[in-house]
Amino acid sequence: MAMQDISLIDNIDARTKLAGSNKMEVLLFSLGTRETFGINVFKVREVSQTPEITKSPNMPFGVEGVISLRGNIIPVISLARFTGAQDADTHKYESMIVTEFNKSTQAFLVESVDRIIRIDWDRMKAPDNMMPQGQAMITAVSELDDGKLVSILDVEQILASVVGETRIPDIPKAGTGSDEFIFFVDDSVVARKEITQVLDKMEVKYHQATNGREAWERLQAFANRPWMDGATLHDTLKLILVDAEMPEMDGYVLTRHIKGDKRFANIPVVIHSSLSSNANRAMGSSVGVDNYVAKFEPALLAETMLPYLQR
Repeated sequence: MAMQDISLIDNIDARTKLAGSNKMEVLLFSLGTRETFGINVFKVREVSQTPEITKSPNMPFGVEGVISLRGNIIPVISLARFTGAQDADTHKYESMIVTEFNKSTQAFLVESVDRIIRIDWDRMKAPDNMMPQGQAMITAVSELDDGKLVSILDVEQILASVVGETRIPDIPKAGTGSDEFIFFVDDSVVARKEITQVLDKMEVKYHQATNGREAWERLQAFANRPWMDGATLHDTLKLILVDAEMPEMDGYVLTRHIKGDKRFANIPVVIHSSLSSNANRAMGSSVGVDNYVAKFEPALLAETMLPYLQR
C-alpha cells in the first residue's frame, strides 16, 4: 500500500460493527524476510516513512533511539531484533508503524507495509510451542486465502521486554468468601502474570483460560456443575475478566455468549484490554460489557474489580 497515515478515527462506526462477529482487521507488513507479519489495526495510529532517529546511550534491547512526533518524544523499536532477523543490526528500515495503546505511543521499524485484511479469529491459532526461539514474540498464526501464513506479533510481550514488568503496588484485600472466585481469560503470558499477582494481593481465588474458546468451555462447565445446599453460580462466580484479542474466539464473541446465557445473568463482564481507541470501547459496549479497564495498570485493575467482588 502507498505510504499514508492510517487514522483510527475514520470509519469507527464501520469497525465497531465487527464486535461480536469474531473478526479482526489486521495490518500486514514485512520485516525484509520471507515471513508475513500482522498487527491489529486498532493498535495502529499511523504508517509513515522513517525519519531521522536520534540515538541515545543505554537504550534497552531493541530500541534504536527516539524520534519527535508532533511534539512528543517516542521510542523507535526494531521488530526485526525480536524476531531474530539475520541482518537486523545493519539493515535500514525505511518504514515505521506508530502504535498507540495503554496510553503509550511507540514506533516499530518495518521493511514495508502491505495492506489491511479482515481475518476470522477462529482461524487464529496459538503458535506451536516448538517454534524457533526468535518467534517467541508471536501471539497467533493464521493462514491467508492465498495459503501464506501470517504471524500476529505479541506487542505486549515486546513492550514488556523493552520497559520491564509493571511493579505491583500495595493493593487492599477484597474480603471475598472462601467459595467465591473470579474467572479471567487472556492469551498474553505477561497479562496473565500481572492479573494473578493482583488477585493474589487481593486474596481472591481465581480460575483462568488462555483463549476465548477455552474460556467458554470452562464457563459452561462451571454453569453445569451440580450445586449443593441451595448455592448457585451467582453465589461463587463474582466477576468475569476478558481480554479483547485472543486466538480461537475474541473477547467480544465470548462476552456475547455470556450475556446471551441466562445462567450468567447479573454476573459482570469486564473487558481488560491494551487497546485504547474509542472504537474498541464502543465495541465492548455493543456486546454488553459492564466495564472496561486498561491493561498493565494494576492499581486501576484492582480498583475496578473491587466493587464487583464486594457486592
